[in-house]
Amino acid sequence: MNEVTCPGLPASWINAWLAAVGATVLSPKLRLRWTQEGTPRAVLCARQGDPVAILESSWPSRTTLESMPIRKCWPNTKDLPRNVPIDAFVSRAAAVRSDPLSWTLSSTITDLHVDDKGNVAHAPFDPPVPRGYVMHDRLLRLHFNPRMEDLRRTLEGTGERIKGNGLGFDISRMGSQADGASKWIDPVVETLAFFGLALFPVRGTGSDTRTGKGVRASKIQRGWVQGDDRQSRPRFAWPVWRSPLDWAAIDALLDLWRIDRKRAWSRFGIHAAWRSVNYEAKGTTDMTRGFGAERLD
Repeated sequence: MNEVTCPGLPASWINAWLAAVGATVLSPKLRLRWTQEGTPRAVLCARQGDPVAILESSWPSRTTLESMPIRKCWPNTKDLPRNVPIDAFVSRAAAVRSDPLSWTLSSTITDLHVDDKGNVAHAPFDPPVPRGYVMHDRLLRLHFNPRMEDLRRTLEGTGERIKGNGLGFDISRMGSQADGASKWIDPVVETLAFFGLALFPVRGTGSDTRTGKGVRASKIQRGWVQGDDRQSRPRFAWPVWRSPLDWAAIDALLDLWRIDRKRAWSRFGIHAAWRSVNYEAKGTTDMTRGFGAERLD
């Protein structure tokens, strides 16, 4: 097994964790495990060939990104603006059902919850976008064709950052007041993180539902669990594991793993886990989103 340890993808950084998972989604030849040091790092593995070379050869083209089912316009269907009417979602979902990238739709929005204006719900990993942009616009802005040297630098933690908002939920993109609150992101990490969302479909409303037995929290996206306080917002939780797993095995592991059953973690090869910490808005007009992390074990 050929392996590349990635200091630039620590498990404690939510976007890096999603990016490491996204690498396995981009190429079925890649597997992922995590080191067992204090802060585990991603290790990309391949039975044959250099994992970095495999990642480079699997990188999505501009044409692939432009033709994704979440783009605003699709033949014979209604457009998908930021606020998506339910009839537009239904027609788009039916039209792209057989598309191999149909997950880009189901991992960002859902018709399982509709607001009082008839618009469908967005996933936490599809945060508000200024000036009417949509997630697809953000993704296209990230695109470039990285060379192996670019990929290696990102995996080593020395990748070039560019000014931008990326996917819109990386807490590390935000600067301080001293630098004018500029936002900086690594486009390689952001692109890989988007593909990591393939394993996280939207499933419910993301709000508390009152039933005859009391209040039950429903999940808006796989991986999100209710906080310790029922009044708090759901938080994303993610584990790391010892064995090299491809995307299908990671998918199965996430079905088996439970955040509240720590004694069973080792049975699945899991040795650490984190959950998200929400960025605190500075006012009612602050639409900034960002997720930090706190360790669970």
